[in-house]
Amino acid sequence: MSDRRSSAGGRSPAAIVLGVLFTGTFVMGCAEMLVAGMLDLMSADLAVPLSAVGALVSANAIGIALGGPLLTFVTARLDRRPVLLAALAVFTGLNLLPALGAGLETFIAARVVIGAVEGLFIAAAITTATSIVPRERVGRAMAVVISGFAVSGAVGMPLGRLLGEAVGWRVSFLALVLAATTALLVALLAVPRVPAEAEVRMLGQLRFALHPRVLAVLAVGVLLFAGTSAAQTYLVPFLGTVAGISGPWVGVCLMGFGIAAAIGSFAGGRFADTGAPRALALGTLAVAASLTLLVLWGANPVVAVVALLGLGMCGAGITSPWQHRVEHLAGPGAILAASLPASAGNLGDAIGAFAGGQAVDIGDVPAAIVVAATLATASIAAAIASRSLRPVHSSHAAEPQEPRPEPATAP
Repeated sequence: MSDRRSSAGGRSPAAIVLGVLFTGTFVMGCAEMLVAGMLDLMSADLAVPLSAVGALVSANAIGIALGGPLLTFVTARLDRRPVLLAALAVFTGLNLLPALGAGLETFIAARVVIGAVEGLFIAAAITTATSIVPRERVGRAMAVVISGFAVSGAVGMPLGRLLGEAVGWRVSFLALVLAATTALLVALLAVPRVPAEAEVRMLGQLRFALHPRVLAVLAVGVLLFAGTSAAQTYLVPFLGTVAGISGPWVGVCLMGFGIAAAIGSFAGGRFADTGAPRALALGTLAVAASLTLLVLWGANPVVAVVALLGLGMCGAGITSPWQHRVEHLAGPGAILAASLPASAGNLGDAIGAFAGGQAVDIGDVPAAIVVAATLATASIAAAIASRSLRPVHSSHAAEPQEPRPEPATAP
């Protein structure tokens, strides 16, 4: 990858390219949050149950989980620049459908494809970002790309709500399309060519990316994201019924959660660069500790807020070390492996939401937080057990925490 690093950054300064990639993931994250923020508005306008509109969220997740890796595999031998641009163009075009009056069924089908190209964009963006920076800053480059989603989580839902109430939910998607079009035009000017590594064929990508060592680390994230999802799905009722936080203070808490997640996402890149396996283990411990605080002392509003902020910061902060670890262990299969954490994360979200719902049906809202803490605690053991794993090919890039540091290279 060293030759790619030196050639890819020649067209535009790395900071500009990273800014464009961040904008792309931010716009895509806002598209996810728009639906969540306007769920009841869409339901009332379309005269369908909330659950029917909620299918848009599930469709997007299915697209990322299944379609993202599939499209990344099919395009693994292609230059990343046209892949990025094509993914962003398809995303932009399909999000125009609701603005043009498309029905719910059509939009649900489109959201599956939107999720698939979103997963493709994430993988291609991370590969591009890590190819234009020195090796010792790879984790921070990943964090910039991933943080687009974290920041969109802080502003996407409230912004979607405001737009939906002010101009209608269909016009909100038109605003999203305008933002995505701007991102596409800037990407056309700024994103450099990033040729695929010719020595690794498609089946080789598949073999390295799905190696048991890689799957083991992916399992850590599935458990952790299942835990955070089980808690986040029922966070608002927990704050109201257990912590006694209601009214506008719930919105303040959720905004604080989003800001903490954005901070944690950016900080996670530095931790990935200084030692991804250690950061992964410590991150799982911090998330489990935050959820345990909610279980044991969540009735105290101060403790609940502290635990909430810790959950947001550490849950998002672990994403870059996890991504870094997966790609490192995949070695020559890193192009395909770049799409797998997003897929596994969505699987974890689905498992967590289902497990939390079952707990609420059997018991009550606090039972969902107990399930969340249990899943997060299981991820600690998995993360510690995976610390000793090494890449399939030792000739590939060494982890920053290895005793043989690599010399710094120029961008």
